[in-house]
Amino acid sequence: MPDLIAQGPRPQDRWRRPMPTTPGTEPVVLGRTTLSFGVPWDDRISRRHAMLSWDGQNLEVSRLLEARNPVFYRGMRRDQFRIAIGDHFVIGQTTFSLVDQRIRILSDEPPALTEHTFDASQLRQARYRDADRRIEVLSRLPEIIQGSSTDAELFVRVVNVLMQGVDQASFVAIVADPNYRDRESVESALKPSEFPSVLRELGDETSLRAEDDIAVLHWDSRNLTGQQFSPSAQLIRQSLSTNQSVLHVWSRAVQTPAAQKSYTQSENVDWAFCSPIHSEACPGWAIYVAGDFGSLALTTTEAPTSAIAADLQDDLKFAELAATTLATIRQSRFLQRRQDSLRPFFAPVVLQALATREPDEVLAPRETNVSVLFCDLRGFSKQSEESADRLLELLRRVSDALGVMTHHILAAGGVVGDFHGDAAMGFWGWPLESASTVLNACQAALAIRSEFEASSRIENHPLARFRAGLGIATGLAVAGQIGTTDQVKVTVFGPVVNLASRLESMTKQLQAPILIDEVTAERVLKEVSPSIARIRRVARVQPYGINAPLMVSELLPPEGPDTSLTQEHIEAYETALDSLQAGNWSDAFRQLHKVPAEDRVKDFLTVYIAQHGRTPPADWKGFIRLPEK
Repeated sequence: MPDLIAQGPRPQDRWRRPMPTTPGTEPVVLGRTTLSFGVPWDDRISRRHAMLSWDGQNLEVSRLLEARNPVFYRGMRRDQFRIAIGDHFVIGQTTFSLVDQRIRILSDEPPALTEHTFDASQLRQARYRDADRRIEVLSRLPEIIQGSSTDAELFVRVVNVLMQGVDQASFVAIVADPNYRDRESVESALKPSEFPSVLRELGDETSLRAEDDIAVLHWDSRNLTGQQFSPSAQLIRQSLSTNQSVLHVWSRAVQTPAAQKSYTQSENVDWAFCSPIHSEACPGWAIYVAGDFGSLALTTTEAPTSAIAADLQDDLKFAELAATTLATIRQSRFLQRRQDSLRPFFAPVVLQALATREPDEVLAPRETNVSVLFCDLRGFSKQSEESADRLLELLRRVSDALGVMTHHILAAGGVVGDFHGDAAMGFWGWPLESASTVLNACQAALAIRSEFEASSRIENHPLARFRAGLGIATGLAVAGQIGTTDQVKVTVFGPVVNLASRLESMTKQLQAPILIDEVTAERVLKEVSPSIARIRRVARVQPYGINAPLMVSELLPPEGPDTSLTQEHIEAYETALDSLQAGNWSDAFRQLHKVPAEDRVKDFLTVYIAQHGRTPPADWKGFIRLPEK
């Protein structure tokens, strides 16, 4: 698989990227601001400068029309040309070289002549002998963090920093053992499908051939020839299993078996060390660095092991720091992805609590005062009959309708506790107690009512034939992670939940879009401005199957040009209700006629009074018994 290497005027102005070689792959764009083949350090390169396409044998380079400066190939300006492996071209101050350097993991390499293990705490305590130069390279770490938006770019930047910081290295790689499982990691064994797009599957460029293959996520070399590099699987696995940095030293200077001599001479590698990356987001990952004795100014392995280790100690310390940086960035992204994956399951208010406290503490069931909202979809049964042969279309419309409910519950800071067929339940007051639970629940209910009413006025709107009935109750409940040993969910439990459900079902009988209980009504009158919501007492009723009667009220939007009920109308209705409860039904009937005819709630009382001849029954106790639905 060919790589394109870009090298600018400074050592840090560099990257190595694999060329897409899959048949039918779109050409890539080389430029100063392009995503994967960007050259940000060279202002002589246009934002989009050249198109690159691999044809299986050569790389075709085409200068784009918007490119300001020329492309040089073999010293001549060229707008379109092809280069083979080993060739290069120049744009501005940057040279682009096409190489085909293979990597093959060695699992049967000869044993190291010397070995040294470095504990992380030991390396942290050691002082740099060339601190000034190291600090200069380390100053680029913030750039790594800020500029690497993808894993592929992060790997390129970390390897580049290592190439600059470890002068003695001829080869640097980020490697991974797909079958490694950290004892302390919550992750399962790393799967090839989880590797980033820059994954190099070793021994086979399309897939991992065997369970014991080591993967190279990204690598680079100072040598631009076609030389093959063979990281040591034994060294990598030893470092991962011991959770320490490990140095192996081989030798080309002493008499060795033919196999070992062939190995070291073909690789031009005398030493290599591997530093594990400690993070649950990088299971089985490590940094691998290799070089030769020429860079160490050593001629034989007769030098004590400690001398070799001491010479490389600064480089190991630097690699450990790079590994820590990579682990920190990956861990941050891992936690962000984990939180993002929870978004469909937890409301934003729950995610905020989970971000600052232990999950067991946040989700543990506990008693708390909550406001519960039930919202049921009206018109579903009729549309089900009409859409019996178009069920997927019906499902889409029902999902859109439920989406209206959940959107406004979450937007008002609530938690979606459950779905019941074509109904949704939300609640407020958990995981954090709040003084605005009633206000938030009312705002959500009014917003849901408003959106359904607005949709009904739009011809052919998907929600035009749906309406919503809503019930809100406030009181003590148990909220949190509730369920069985087999399955749990975040929801709320208690009589207040049943009451909210009954209020929602009563909206059909009382013809009120939103009904609330007495506790909620009292708090709305005390805590909520009439510019946000208004209250109308509807009736004292005894629902079927409930012994104690209760006063139910209607939650209304604020008075405005589009509202049919003024405050005078509400007062007339409540005066009629007081007369009804007192047994003066004739006066109640007369007061109801002051309420607009289009108000359907007044029809409930008007019909009830008319059915009894405007005379209360002998056993009248001030409340209405509701029949079974």
